[in-house]
Amino acid sequence: MKKLLITAVIAFAVLGSSAHADGTLDKVKSSGSITQGVRESSGLAYTLGNGIYTGYHYDVCQNIIADIKKKLGLEKLEIRYQPVTSQNRVPLVQNGTVDIECGSTTNNTARAKDVAFADTVYVEEVKIAVRADSPINKLEDLNGKTVATTTGTTSVQTLRKNKRAKDITFNEVYGKDHADSFLLLQSGRADAFVMDASILAANIARAQDPKAFKILPEVLSVEPIAIMIRKDDPDFKKVVDDSIAEQIKNGTIAKLYEKWFMQPIPPNNVTLNMPASEATKNAWANPNDKPAEDYKQPGQ
Repeated sequence: MKKLLITAVIAFAVLGSSAHADGTLDKVKSSGSITQGVRESSGLAYTLGNGIYTGYHYDVCQNIIADIKKKLGLEKLEIRYQPVTSQNRVPLVQNGTVDIECGSTTNNTARAKDVAFADTVYVEEVKIAVRADSPINKLEDLNGKTVATTTGTTSVQTLRKNKRAKDITFNEVYGKDHADSFLLLQSGRADAFVMDASILAANIARAQDPKAFKILPEVLSVEPIAIMIRKDDPDFKKVVDDSIAEQIKNGTIAKLYEKWFMQPIPPNNVTLNMPASEATKNAWANPNDKPAEDYKQPGQ
């Protein structure tokens, strides 16, 4: 019995190794399908309900998938959507459940041990959202307050690393996803919500009364947000990066940015009014997959 069990474990390991050795392109070609990781309430990708997803990173990924289909010479390519959260997104890419994750994941050295990242098309600014009537106007005003963020994200870690925050203390509460974290702010269970500015803006835009909230101008950190793929799959990464480079070159990325950040967006047709930052423009001009640690951070 023990011998059979050992044999089964070895066989499973070999099969798993073989599946990864084939690479994502082989997997996609043989199955005729690709699994896209999508978010429910991110700033760059979110749901409109009934299994319909949209957003800036979602659109970029749809173009990438179209290029993958062309590269493989497929007449049809089924796109399967797998909702992911801040907690499970890395494991689901790592274990092959998700082929390409198109949410709002920060490219950093810790995650790069487990997954790979495509070239950056959006550089995020982490900021603070509060209620419009809140007395909180700057980082130091968080002293003694309750701060919300989302489980599995890096925002509060970033906040604590900021030199301006070294002498303040605050309580932390965590939402299971971004919508839940925003609800903590909405309901008064948190005094502030610290997160990527695009996520803050998108959740405020979808609120019943967007004017009831404000985002403070102070930037806590800048972080490259990138499409996540499996590690050690250079052929797939090249196809993804080549598609991104072409989308930058032909102006598609700039048009998508204009569509999602400077024009009314669904479901409430609110305009986020977030012009592309210099860091984002630089990422377009010089495509790269540099992690957050390579970026100069404010207040550090």
